[in-house]
Amino acid sequence: MSPLVGKALLAAGIILALLGAWILFGGRFPSLPSWLGRLPGDVFVERKGVRIYIPITTSLLLSLILTLLFWFFSRR
Repeated sequence: MSPLVGKALLAAGIILALLGAWILFGGRFPSLPSWLGRLPGDVFVERKGVRIYIPITTSLLLSLILTLLFWFFSRR
């Protein structure tokens, strides 16, 4: 395995740990925009005793943003 893969996994782990600490100690994403998670295409179903939330559009948007960031910073 190349050292680049190791660095990427380490960075991903650190980011996930920081995000987890932010959620644990900061509440529910207090500084994110209120529209994030409520985009058209995000599925929210609420029935008696059941809530289902599938953030399809939000996931696609975050994936696009992260892909562009990784692409930009990995260019040499």
